[in-house]
Amino acid sequence: MKNMPDNHKKKEAEICLPVSRIEGLLKIHADEVSPWRIFKIMAEFVAGFEFLQKYDKAATFFGTARCSFEHEIYQEATKLAYKLAKDDFAIITGGGPGVMEAANKGASDAGGKSVGLNIRLPHEQRINKYVKDSEAFYYFFTRKVMLSFASEVYIFFPGGFGTLDEFAELVTLVQTEKIQPIPIILVGTTFWEPLLAWIREYMWQRHQAIEEKDMKIYHLVNSADEAYELIKKLVKKQPSGD
Repeated sequence: MKNMPDNHKKKEAEICLPVSRIEGLLKIHADEVSPWRIFKIMAEFVAGFEFLQKYDKAATFFGTARCSFEHEIYQEATKLAYKLAKDDFAIITGGGPGVMEAANKGASDAGGKSVGLNIRLPHEQRINKYVKDSEAFYYFFTRKVMLSFASEVYIFFPGGFGTLDEFAELVTLVQTEKIQPIPIILVGTTFWEPLLAWIREYMWQRHQAIEEKDMKIYHLVNSADEAYELIKKLVKKQPSGD
């Protein structure tokens, strides 16, 4: 373009890759999606779905991996998992430390089903000692699908980016009607309320990026006891079927 500043022309030239470079990148990505890799991904999905089918009723826990045994979050997650395991919920986690370990501990203490969907790492299996039944995944994304697949309720304790990612994905799946409405419980008012306030003010009121009804997809409680009582009510209201 005639009137384009020199620095813009330079950036445009840097972005425009030569044909040989583009062909090289395509070859690299072609290797990454080889038939063997696709087969491996499919095999993980099949194994994961078959693994989860044996659990008729389940609750999936999400939350930080960085809380210790003495931490209130850990204790609340243990308490809620214990109560749900006593009601015959299989407790499903990512199998790691923190909230995941706490939930598996609660299920184990209750004599219930304590399940971990862990990730295979080069030199270790990242799985906590309270997991009684597990399935390991090579790919993070297949494990993520499994964590979001087979439960009647999804419980979010305070956590980091991974927890927020899982929360946003589940809410989006319900919002777009890719899955039926399902209980999504946020535990911890102090942690979650600032985020929910931002969603109300900026996403809904200021920008209409969502509808008001979308904020009813999830439920906020402050404790394990509140979560347990709400879950008992919401699970009973869930529609049957696929």
